[in-house]
Amino acid sequence: MPKSHPPQHPMSPPGGRAPARLEDRTTWLISRAFARSSGLLAAAFESSGRGLRGYHYRLLAALDESGPASQADLGRATGIDRSDVTAALSDLESHGLVERSVDPDHRRRKIVTITAPGAARLTELDAVVDAVQDRLLAPLTAAQRRQFLALLTKLLPADDAPPS
Repeated sequence: MPKSHPPQHPMSPPGGRAPARLEDRTTWLISRAFARSSGLLAAAFESSGRGLRGYHYRLLAALDESGPASQADLGRATGIDRSDVTAALSDLESHGLVERSVDPDHRRRKIVTITAPGAARLTELDAVVDAVQDRLLAPLTAAQRRQFLALLTKLLPADDAPPS
């Protein structure tokens, strides 16, 4: 009589294998890599982010790169929903990492600026993200990492691709 195995969720086969027909499907592999990278990032921010998360990092990075911006522009630039941007900016503001001020040209709009402590925290978070990237890409050589990044970038719509 065959041994019975408890059912496993197909997206996370603990100790199991994915069905053979999925193993060479690019979409499956990308989703698994995404799940792994997301888990690594979440764990790293939990242990080393000093209360900040990935969405805080995205907001600080956008402000550092582009300068002061409206909350709506930050949401569009980072892919974060407008209501979530407001809550995340409140977190950052309470830590003194950003400042919000009323736009003199549009009284209902807030302009957000990264502070010096915010820029310093962003540098700390860069190290957290770099460590995760190194862990995720550890099986690849430096040349393979560059090639992998180039290939992934080609898969993005042109308006999502990072500047080259």
